[in-house]
Amino acid sequence: MSANQSSMLILQETCTDASGSMVVYAPVDIPAMQLVMNGGDSTYVALLPSGFAILPDGPSSVGADHKTGGSLLTVAFQILVNSQPTAKLTVESVETVNNLISCTIKKIKTALQCDA
Repeated sequence: MSANQSSMLILQETCTDASGSMVVYAPVDIPAMQLVMNGGDSTYVALLPSGFAILPDGPSSVGADHKTGGSLLTVAFQILVNSQPTAKLTVESVETVNNLISCTIKKIKTALQCDA
């Protein structure tokens, strides 16, 4: 692999029905995934799933011009900040996670053309 290529894949599962929608995804190391696909032990493959769910916040009603109603967005991340069990969170780590959550929410709202 060249320096410009990533050694990670993204596993993703999505589901949409009348009750809402969800997207769950996890980065996976390519060599580890190849090992599992060739019959290797999956016990040692690190999976840190993240994702989001969009659910209706109640029954919608029809107004004069359009249908009204809202949605509830739940976002969840599993992130390995430090592999040391006794490590403490740093201000930089908290800021990074905060920025990740904020950017993700903005991208979801933009994708769904939300104005609020």
